[in-house]
Amino acid sequence: MANYVLSSITGKDGNNAGPKAKQDITKFLLDNNFKNLEFEFPKTNFDKMKFVMHDLPRLFKGKQIDSLIFQYPIYSLTLTKQVIRAIRKYTRAKLYFVIHDVESLREYPEKLSTEREIFNQTDGMIVHNQKMKDWLIAKNITVPMVDLEIFDYDNPQIMHENQSLHKTICFAGNLAKAGFIQKVSWKETKLFAFGPNFNDNVNPESVVYQGQFRPDELTDHLQQSFGLVWDGQSLDKCDGVFGEYMKYNNPHKASLYLSAGIPILTWNQAAIADFVLQNNVGIAVSSLEELDDVLSHISENEYDQMKKNAIEVGFKMRRGFYILNAVNKLSAF
Repeated sequence: MANYVLSSITGKDGNNAGPKAKQDITKFLLDNNFKNLEFEFPKTNFDKMKFVMHDLPRLFKGKQIDSLIFQYPIYSLTLTKQVIRAIRKYTRAKLYFVIHDVESLREYPEKLSTEREIFNQTDGMIVHNQKMKDWLIAKNITVPMVDLEIFDYDNPQIMHENQSLHKTICFAGNLAKAGFIQKVSWKETKLFAFGPNFNDNVNPESVVYQGQFRPDELTDHLQQSFGLVWDGQSLDKCDGVFGEYMKYNNPHKASLYLSAGIPILTWNQAAIADFVLQNNVGIAVSSLEELDDVLSHISENEYDQMKKNAIEVGFKMRRGFYILNAVNKLSAF
């Protein structure tokens, strides 16, 4: 079997973890007998014309491809259609999408009809979780879909296996989107914040800023008992566009924490809460307001089991277990 993964060349961007999920999937597939096809994302109108007329045919012509993994989106629906058209014209490959974001679900509902057309031209898709799958089915996506469960995470740092239970949580991400941090006022719990755009208008007894690190270095600095997966301005729920999106997506920061063996703390209405509770790798809460009390009711034995499970999941992530399992399931259709 000649299996390929199609990758857009974006380059690593300093401390920005944006492209890491795609880079990790490519790595794990290449480590497991996939071959790589790369293209550089065109920027100007001339580049786009050259891409369609010259680069795409040259990329696919003459290659014997049985299956092709395409990581969606590439942030141009028009170019995505051109890629699919070239694959269908020049190969007989089974075309599978790995979905990183559904634009019409996340932020742009006006794109639904175009995304529906694109998705239904594939031979199958790997989606984040059952809730995303159910949403897509309700929007008349008819191709086979497989639940990824959670994103893998290539983590070169030593697994943190010895943390004990303390009232400490870490939060990593773009802090400009985390307005809830400004409202934290716990008496016993401390939040350690990592990432860009920190606003120091916080309660210093509850929030400690730790700076910004590269994705491959960050987990070495995470020493807290839980990793927080939250979004928006409110302590009572995940709100706003990206807070609503959490009802359907798997935030990559969840994989960051688990790859380091750190149990997760998240909103109980987030889609990722299903994975967290089913695998006993953390807790899900309705609000962050009463976190002091919530953490007080977790026993050492309960935490030790969460920690053990998080480490087990983390080691799976480090070898690409979840993407390889999903690809195998999808290819069986």
